[in-house]
Amino acid sequence: MKSHFNFSTLQKSGILSLILIIILLGFFFRRIKSKAFQKDDFIIPSEEEKYVQNFIDSLKNLEGNQSPKTKIFPFNPNFITDYKAYTLGMSVEEYERLKEFREQDQWVNSAEDFQQVTKVSDSLLTEISSYFKFPDWVEQQNKSAENTAQVSTKKLTKAEKSDLNTASIEELQEIKGIGEVLAKRIVRYRSQIGGFIDDIQLKDIYGLKYETRENLTEKFTVKNPVEFEKIDLNKAKVVDLVEVHYIDYELARRIVNYRTTREGITSFEELAEIQGFPYDRMDRIKLYFKI
Repeated sequence: MKSHFNFSTLQKSGILSLILIIILLGFFFRRIKSKAFQKDDFIIPSEEEKYVQNFIDSLKNLEGNQSPKTKIFPFNPNFITDYKAYTLGMSVEEYERLKEFREQDQWVNSAEDFQQVTKVSDSLLTEISSYFKFPDWVEQQNKSAENTAQVSTKKLTKAEKSDLNTASIEELQEIKGIGEVLAKRIVRYRSQIGGFIDDIQLKDIYGLKYETRENLTEKFTVKNPVEFEKIDLNKAKVVDLVEVHYIDYELARRIVNYRTTREGITSFEELAEIQGFPYDRMDRIKLYFKI
């Protein structure tokens, strides 16, 4: 039987050549592929490398978008232009107020004047006022005004103050924070208690805040306190105790019962044990009692 795989010498040479060509081509393409993947362009970055690169790129973009900050030199705020106002951070309305003010031939001579005219915010004024440069005569004038203000705010002695027990409603209204209603309330309370014994009794005036009370006592004080004999807590009867406007009948009765049970009161601090006793007003109550 004749075999189907019998080749001539020429056919065998052709097959061998084809096999060699296939081997060489395979080896050649394998070398090219190996070299291609050795290039940096085909290296896949890790997640950390991506994060770092993105961070660097964002910094570069931020740096490119930022414009250099304009350096500010000392200037007279009376002569700023609309562009200058813009670079300082002022709004159009704020600049227009200054412009209208200057068109009336008026001048700002201090940072306070500037804010009053332009209505700029406190934060912006703080930022730019350090660059304000006024003429020397204006600076000297401002210093003189500050010295005068310091002299005018000098504290008065007790002899220099007016008497709180004779102050009129009109005089009280001259104090910062005191209007007609509050002035009338002070005078009315003074009449109810028969006159002030001490300045601390102003604490009992409804609506008289601490700051306003301080303003009042800078110019007024009790120079001639109402004459009053202190009541002995260990001897007083109920009718004696109720003479003091801080003590009502029920509280006076409790004080007497407490004193009887304890066989006397030795200190004002003990009164805090009595139900309903206004211990928060102890500094005023002590003005009327003794132990």
